[in-house]
Order: sequence, then structure tokens, then C-alpha cells
Amino acid sequence: MLNFKTAGESHGKGLMAIIDGLPAGIEVSIDHINKQLARRQGGYGRGGRMKIEADQIEVMSGIRQGNTMGSPVSLIIANKDWDNWQEVMSVENNITDPEKSQNNEVIIKKDHKLKKIKKVVTRPRPGHADLAAAQKYNTKDIRNILERASARETAARVAVGGITDSLLAYFDIGIISHLIQLGEISSPVQDVTYSELKEIVENSPLHCYNKEKEKEMINYIDNVMDDGDTLGGIIEIRTSPLPVGLGSHTQWDRKLDGLIAQALMSIPAIKGVEIGPAFDNTTTPGSEVHDQIFYSEERGYYRKTNRAGGLEGGVTNGQPLVVRIAMKPIPTLYQPLQSVDIQTKEAFSASVERSDVTAVPAAGVVAEAMLSFVLAQALLEKFGGDSIDEIMNNYNNYLALINK
Repeated sequence: MLNFKTAGESHGKGLMAIIDGLPAGIEVSIDHINKQLARRQGGYGRGGRMKIEADQIEVMSGIRQGNTMGSPVSLIIANKDWDNWQEVMSVENNITDPEKSQNNEVIIKKDHKLKKIKKVVTRPRPGHADLAAAQKYNTKDIRNILERASARETAARVAVGGITDSLLAYFDIGIISHLIQLGEISSPVQDVTYSELKEIVENSPLHCYNKEKEKEMINYIDNVMDDGDTLGGIIEIRTSPLPVGLGSHTQWDRKLDGLIAQALMSIPAIKGVEIGPAFDNTTTPGSEVHDQIFYSEERGYYRKTNRAGGLEGGVTNGQPLVVRIAMKPIPTLYQPLQSVDIQTKEAFSASVERSDVTAVPAAGVVAEAMLSFVLAQALLEKFGGDSIDEIMNNYNNYLALINK
């Protein structure tokens, strides 16, 4: 069973991921992984952290001479900002007298000298995990929460997705995300091929297909930035056509649409997922929603529309997958909202950490990675083997069977 775990804090030494269950013999492109990491850091409206970090992957194990070995793959992304946070994020206890802590500052000993540093965060930000998780884990320092709840963790997920992209390439599966709404500005895309969409949005500052709408969005971001506010939006993720039969209708936890929704909802600030135009379909009669089925000797079974978004009954139907996700505005505001200090219980403006005006395009890159991983899981479940040669042999036999 293919799985992965990530570890690391936003201002710690770095992030890491371990991927277990990859078959041997997959040719992996490190350049592709680093390109995806750069795409995650890009996008108009990003904040100061992106100017500090220039993420690059370091492979610690599981890949040799450019190919997976069948053993766990471990990856590391160093945090360049660690140099500025070593004292605050020290693994060892460097606090000399916690009882003398004042104004969220503590005294530490460094190089035989005493030094005052700001260590304790006590003002939770509305919309973050700060307060609820601090209560859950019984901590008086919210930094223990925000360091891990930070979207910085998603860099490790993008690296994982860069690895699984290499598996998907054997099946000619590609994934691309694009922005279809930012705040109140909508930019839907209708009749465009996967290749045409990818060519335009990969090098776009907002991953938006419509260039005129993108100019409007950039001006909108500038205005919102001046107000100290943030913006959310809607991202659409599309794939090239998928093999028929990934996922299953037989159990709730094997339905591919459910697995996709869980993976995408796990991305910070994502609050909604739909397969195809699901919400629009609720206002339309069934006769205009369901994709009629046709057959020809040349094409086999096919559909002229894709209102189902490529999935029926939790199973891929051979069409491209179309998924949309809704991202709320980032809750860290430069004009902070009202909150309560968990130490004094006094009202304060919420703490301010470095933040973006919008990270919707970046969230799309993370969504590509998570979708890549879920599809890789489904492919290995369906055509599993210990090497890529065995898997492709199983896949080709399957194609011969269903195309009879």
C-alpha cells in the first residue's frame, strides 16, 4: 500500500517526507520535483517567506541512478530561514528561568551569556488551528501549534507529488490546476484541451487561462493588499484521460471520489471540494446532467460530455478527471481581527505572522500533488506489482481485456 508521512516545522531545520510502497524501476526527475516546488512558491500575491526560501529537494534514500529501488524514498527540504530561528526553535531546553518570563519573552543562555528572546505566542489568530489545537494539546505556547499547522508543510507534499508524477507518466497521465475564481472575479474555462490549458497556465502569475481576467485579478490583489486583507478563490484541477476502473463502488472507503475529497480537504484553508460541476448540476434536470453513452468500433464506449467529472459510482470512466476546490481567505491579516490572550484572558488584536494576500494559485500546485498521490495509490491497487515492468505488463493485459 502506497503511503507517505511528512515531518518538520515552519521555522525548524527543514521538512521531510517518507514515501513507502513505490515499486522499483520508476525513472524519477529531480528537476521536475524542483520545478513543482518553485511553482508552489510562485504566484502573484505571495508574502515575504517566498523571498527567503528557494526550495530544493534532497533525496536521502530509495532512489539510485535516477530510479526507485523499491525501498522507502526519503526526502528533505532545508529551511533557509532556520538561521534566524535557531534559538526560538532549539531542540534542547535553553530557557534559564521560565518563571521570569515577561511580555512573552524568556531568558536563554547562549555562549555562556544570557539573552532575552521572544518565544511564547499567546494570542490565537481567528481562522487558524491556534486556539483549538492549543487547548487539545494542553500547551501555553501557541508556537507549538502554528509551526506545524503552517502551510509551509505543503512543500513536502509537493515533493511527494513530484515523485508520484513520475509513476503517472508511465500511464500518460498529466495533472494541471488553474484559477477560475479569485474573490469576486470569476474566470471559468470551457472548451479547451488539457494541453492548451497547461501551456498557458503553467507560466501564468496566477495560473489563470484568461489573460484579461488575470489582469483584473492582479489589480484586485493590489487593492486588497493596501487594505491589509486577504483573498480566497476556486481552483479547478484537470487531468488527461484516466484509465477506466480506478477506485471501486463496493465499499465507502474505496470510492475514488471520496479518497480524492479527503486528500484535497486536508490542504490548509481548503473548505470545499466538488467533482465536475457538482453544485451547478443540482439546479439542472437529470436529463441535462448525466453523460449519455455511445459506442463505435474505433473508439469503443465513449461519452460526448463530461458532467460527471470523470467519475461514476466512485470509479473512473475513462474521461479526464475534473475537480474543483474552494479556498478560504488566509486568516493571517495585517489588520488583525479581535482575539483573546490565552495567558491573561485580555482582549487583543490577534498575532501577526508573515503571510500572503492570496495563495490560491499555490494551493492549486499542492492540490496537483495530492491528486497525483491518490491516483498513484489507485493505479498501484489496480495494477500492482513490485516493479514498474510488472505493473505495466498487468496494465497492458487489462487494456486488452476491456477493449475486446
